[in-house]
Amino acid sequence: MPAIRPSAALSADQIRSAIEGFLKQCKQPALLEPGEELFPLTAENLALDVRGSRLTLQAWDRTRNLTRRVTAIQASAAGRLEMTVERFAKREGQMYLIDLARRSGADLGRRSERLIFRERFRLFLRRQFTEWKISEVSAEQNLEYSLSPAFPRAFLRHGQDAWAAIACPPEADAGAVLSFGLIWLSHLRARERRVAVQGLAIYVPAGRERATALRLLCLNPAAARFALFTYTEQDVIVGVDPLDHGNLDTRLDVCRRPGPNQVKAWQRIMELPNVEAIAKHDGRVSLRVRGVEFAELDGAELRFGLSERRPAREHHVPEIIRLAEELDRARSPEPESREHPLYRQYPEAWLESQARAQIETIDASLSRDPVYGQVPAFAGGERGIMDLLAVDYAGRLAVVELKASADLHLPLQALDYWIRVKWHLGRGEFGANGYFPGVALRPEDPRLILVSPALEFHPTTETILDYFAPHIEVERVGVAVEWRKGLEVMFRLSGAQRPR
Repeated sequence: MPAIRPSAALSADQIRSAIEGFLKQCKQPALLEPGEELFPLTAENLALDVRGSRLTLQAWDRTRNLTRRVTAIQASAAGRLEMTVERFAKREGQMYLIDLARRSGADLGRRSERLIFRERFRLFLRRQFTEWKISEVSAEQNLEYSLSPAFPRAFLRHGQDAWAAIACPPEADAGAVLSFGLIWLSHLRARERRVAVQGLAIYVPAGRERATALRLLCLNPAAARFALFTYTEQDVIVGVDPLDHGNLDTRLDVCRRPGPNQVKAWQRIMELPNVEAIAKHDGRVSLRVRGVEFAELDGAELRFGLSERRPAREHHVPEIIRLAEELDRARSPEPESREHPLYRQYPEAWLESQARAQIETIDASLSRDPVYGQVPAFAGGERGIMDLLAVDYAGRLAVVELKASADLHLPLQALDYWIRVKWHLGRGEFGANGYFPGVALRPEDPRLILVSPALEFHPTTETILDYFAPHIEVERVGVAVEWRKGLEVMFRLSGAQRPR
């Protein structure tokens, strides 16, 4: 459809033709009026009616019926048609036809949804903070301070006192809201020097508050006050006491060790250069090359392959060896091509491989064996970071979290794992389930070690760690950029300590 210049001179028939032409090109049409919910369109719920010089647009669904007079087309582009419409009392406004299948249309649709939820959030605040002035409500992106447009935020004032507030929309990741909330709280405290920003109010969809509640229990009450609320589809707001959420989505399976005959059966493959044989806690053995698993040994059965696994027989040994050698070439620290998919994929797994092999470089007090990967297990699945559980020579547990690229959420995701390790440790379940055999585990809280390339710690990491409770011992280890060639520690920082 050719671009249309702003014009109020088009006739009603011309405007209708332009609208119909635009809709014919749309794969996923929708109607958007700022401040209103998005209206998905089909041939059955849209009508265009010309009477004299008036063009009336009508759209409907089970709960809504929208009628507007279209007076002009302001602009058209791929995925978007902007119209001037007349509402009741002859008030003019803007309305958009968009194609959600196109990026520009989808972006506009998401922005509309954010603005709608922003106004719902404003209503939440008016109910909970009846005596307070809502000085600011925003759903705009702020790259300078790492504030996401997906989570609307607010600034509340009452005399010389103030609060920060943030909300998680129904479709967003509730696990991310606290990170952005702490960043927003710190930003307001730095910006609003004339008031005391006492704390942070957090709103999450009902039924998805557990992770935030557990994290709040690990924050420093002397650093800020925190209030957690849930909301329903009917906008019923309920205050949440984090202490009511003690049960965790975690389990600790019995640790089983592979039998000696199980390992010997495929010794030829396991002795290949750069092949790592990692014993899993369930008795299986993972065969990897720099973090990428290419085979798994379960009892006497070996299954191999990258995308699909199949049972191995003796005649498959040459094929398995070629697969391991191909991985070794592609994931070499000095590869023929750094663009090879196998080189670029799974950087966290590669960093985990380096950490296992050089755990004493990360911390000289840590024992090289055993080191367990992601035990206890999460019910939520993939987390985006790698978890290792080690023990030092004095018997104290250490949670090692690894991330190869900048991640704003690393501190709180690491805290999730630390919470679960502490939970099982306090119940004596590690020793009872066969972990760390022969080691007398100390009952004190585990240490938390965050490992990442030195330049890849997100700039907000210290901001978030500032709010951790003092009893959580956190250390950040920054390794050199060429960590694939070997780990070289560039700095060690304690807690929220800033690098010099």
